[in-house]
Amino acid sequence: MSFEEKLDLSNIPTHIGIIMDGNGRWAKKRFMPRTFGHKAGVEAIREIVKKCNTLNVKYLTVYAFSTENWTRPKDEVSVLMGLIVTYLQNELKELHENNVRIKTIGDITKLPEKPYEELQKSMETTKNNTGVTLTLALNYGFRDDLANAIKNLIKDNISVEDINKDTIKSYLYTSFMPDPDLIIRTSGEQRLSNFMMYEASYSEFYFCDTLWPDFDSEELCKAIYSYQNRERRFGNIGKDSI
Repeated sequence: MSFEEKLDLSNIPTHIGIIMDGNGRWAKKRFMPRTFGHKAGVEAIREIVKKCNTLNVKYLTVYAFSTENWTRPKDEVSVLMGLIVTYLQNELKELHENNVRIKTIGDITKLPEKPYEELQKSMETTKNNTGVTLTLALNYGFRDDLANAIKNLIKDNISVEDINKDTIKSYLYTSFMPDPDLIIRTSGEQRLSNFMMYEASYSEFYFCDTLWPDFDSEELCKAIYSYQNRERRFGNIGKDSI
């Protein structure tokens, strides 16, 4: 029996976040450049988006390019920016037909002109869609997000008495989405790497050794199955403790 067949369709995570890791190692195993791995990683995104839509996952957020990724070699950054353009140009029609809504988190104004324009076009085209919301985290890092939120709270003259966890949330890039129920990281690494750290307070984490280009629908269902076999406590005591 496949993991998909084992799933309880009444307990699908509303929001899944994915830290897509392992493209470089995947390419290295094949004696290919890192950029080859990034291109293969795009194919994995296509499959995972389709499966999330099928399973009725409402929000899928993928960590595509962090604020720290600018320090990578210029040719690698250039390829990554080009892949954003290629992905959106090739996939927008099908994504739109499948009712997928595209959003971003991060300061995309700092991206090169072409990917910025394609992102704006994609978001405008799909803004009224009601299927899975695919959020691309681009030039995103939680620490920068929090710093910008604080600056804007000050600019808006928000009084200290009015600042609470909900106020802060409303000033973050992620204000339009619920907190992630499940965060997946591929490639065997076990850290958040500055990804939605405020929103992940009560997320369930799933770490797997699979490199991102090999992460397919069955791997996703395996992660969801693991999620479904946990007890989410949100700070309360567990059922077995009562």
